[in-house]
Amino acid sequence: MIETGKKVLRIESEAVAALIDRLDDKFEKAVETLDKCKGRVVVTGMGKSGLIGKKIAATLASIGVPAFFLHPAEGVHGDLGMVVKDDVIVAISNSGETDEILELLPSIKRFALPLISLTGNMKSTMAKRSDIVLDISVAEEACPMNLVPTASTTATLAMGDALAIALLDKKGVKEEDFALFHPGGSLGRKLITRVDDLMHVGDQLPLVTEDTLVPDTIGEISRKKLGFAIVVNGEGRTLGIVTDGDLRRGMENHHDILQKTASEIMAENPKTIEKDALAARALQIMESLSITALIIADESQKPVGVIHLHDILKAGIV
Repeated sequence: MIETGKKVLRIESEAVAALIDRLDDKFEKAVETLDKCKGRVVVTGMGKSGLIGKKIAATLASIGVPAFFLHPAEGVHGDLGMVVKDDVIVAISNSGETDEILELLPSIKRFALPLISLTGNMKSTMAKRSDIVLDISVAEEACPMNLVPTASTTATLAMGDALAIALLDKKGVKEEDFALFHPGGSLGRKLITRVDDLMHVGDQLPLVTEDTLVPDTIGEISRKKLGFAIVVNGEGRTLGIVTDGDLRRGMENHHDILQKTASEIMAENPKTIEKDALAARALQIMESLSITALIIADESQKPVGVIHLHDILKAGIV
């Protein structure tokens, strides 16, 4: 069973690798056609090709390209009404002779829509009637009978991904743009949640002045339950931070620790972050510095918020 599995993976990986040398001006033309599309990208395919087509349409939609899947059999029975002027058709058929696809071709031509085909048969009827043809042929299927669509569907999926990512690059889609189409789940939270969505503000801020004695500083840390206190001067500007660790080190270094002020045991130059930064960026900074919180300060260096590691984890941003 292990050897069979290895053989399948080897055949499929070789099928995908073989596509690399086939990317030429036709691939470039296909990307440009998709980029210029003023309507929607309509992906169609039958059977296993249809399942791959649904994934390609979903990938295009995820990068902001309006796209949907049209079942070819339903298409010739009324669903062609979903196709409008300025759409681009992407048809998938390994043989290039799928009856349901061929039945669609006259209507596509009547609508004068660009047709991009992904096929394993460059001499097929579908290939001959297409504006752009991408070769997704494979040397063999991973099935021992060379029948079950395996390597061919994998190659088709890979070609679809290549088109989508090349299109993403051409359009200059950025992380912020991508976030607009992924508002749900951990991915969406990571891409759209900002520091000011999670930070503690107002009375939640653990603040002490520079001359606050250590016992009162400990009280502020305990009340606000964030594990530290921000030390500010008389004008409210940030001077430093007192953490649980600073208190422990202070007890080791000063026998009269309770007589000390916050400014005498604080750590200077605490780490800060902008309130409009992504929460994922805050997490990255915390992990790199092995700290658990960041201060958000205004232009005058007055603390306006605090974001804690636990807030980010509770929000599901990992």
